[in-house]
Amino acid sequence: MSPIPEIPTYLQSLAAEAPTNYLATNPEHQRFVQDAAVAIQEDDATRENHDAVVDALLAWDNGIPLALHLAAKLAKSRNLVANLKEPVRLSVVFAVYKENHRLLRPEEHEAGEDFLRRKVAQLDWLASASTNLSWELLAVDDGCPESSGRLIERMAKEEGFENVRVLYLEEAIRQNLPIAGKLESTDQSRKGGSIIYGLWEASRKTEADKDQIVLFTDADLSTHLGQAGLLIDPILNEGKEVAMGSRRETTSVVVKKGTRNLRGKLFIYLWKRMLSPALLEIIDTQCGFKAFRAETARSILDDLLERGFAFDVELLLKAEQRNADGLAKVPIAWIDSEAESTTTALSPYLTMLQSIAAMNRKYLPANPEAGAFVNFIESLDETQWNRLVDNVPEPIATGDPQRFGHFDEVSIDALRSILQEKRA
Repeated sequence: MSPIPEIPTYLQSLAAEAPTNYLATNPEHQRFVQDAAVAIQEDDATRENHDAVVDALLAWDNGIPLALHLAAKLAKSRNLVANLKEPVRLSVVFAVYKENHRLLRPEEHEAGEDFLRRKVAQLDWLASASTNLSWELLAVDDGCPESSGRLIERMAKEEGFENVRVLYLEEAIRQNLPIAGKLESTDQSRKGGSIIYGLWEASRKTEADKDQIVLFTDADLSTHLGQAGLLIDPILNEGKEVAMGSRRETTSVVVKKGTRNLRGKLFIYLWKRMLSPALLEIIDTQCGFKAFRAETARSILDDLLERGFAFDVELLLKAEQRNADGLAKVPIAWIDSEAESTTTALSPYLTMLQSIAAMNRKYLPANPEAGAFVNFIESLDETQWNRLVDNVPEPIATGDPQRFGHFDEVSIDALRSILQEKRA
């Protein structure tokens, strides 16, 4: 790699040493990003301004390995944890459904990520920066037919992971726990039911002498949990109630595969049309990396409509209505893990949009324009949705989602014309 004079010499050296094709499943790559993060964190020139490192690396995006971008995010996160003044308890929740292959090591299965060991190692690494951070990891079985929860329990016992717990949504339903809502079976949950149950369980066990933060993430390794300090900071130091990782900010670092980006843009445009001006500054509602004050979580988990993939949107809506200035967006590093993505397999976008339409009716005052989009979304079937996905209007396909809150160039009539053209 040629020298990059605009960044410090030690960063140039790290860039030269970095793996060119970073893999979250590769232990050597994990060691590199964490060691590089410590080097960045402890460098005297950048100790007080890790954002400058991130900016410098992003300015040379085409010449800097992904691993070093991630290391810069981790350095900032770990430094924030190192500066904690009071004890903090972090509970990390994730749902599991058909994760039996991803639990395995890469050499054991082509989809193996060894994600439980990796998540524990990432949290251990972050917490090693300060005795003021303690953590637990809660896996919630979403009714997995492959017994992912039992497999995690067994592995945690074998590895001596005392900080790992497993919950079962099926048990919450069987016990008629209020947090299970109207669920009669785990078949009615699509991740949301389990995440909500996990957040409820984590947030109700408070410790008087500690700040408590509950965070949810995805089962895969798309988000390195060493970045949790980035979410903890605005909650503890800026008075925020919710901190959400975002893949769509200027300093976000994202590697995304497949065709989900166009579908994602269409999804954002349509939910914005139904909810705006609510969540006006929020773009990436679906990033699986969000943290809440425990008391905030407790207050917004009651009486929810959604137990499917759109649960994030409802939690954010309720949090914003509780405190209009209580939400923080946090740019993160995110590397797509699509090999066995249950979200991709289920193609949930239309279902999510129709759930968001119901949220409009429950939480927001009547608005003719939003109401028209609500009616349009509720009228769509899967075939019609797929036609829209295959023919995303150019202003949406090429548009900047950051502008979609105020961007209304694609009307319902324009969307209907796509459906009519294809039918003809």
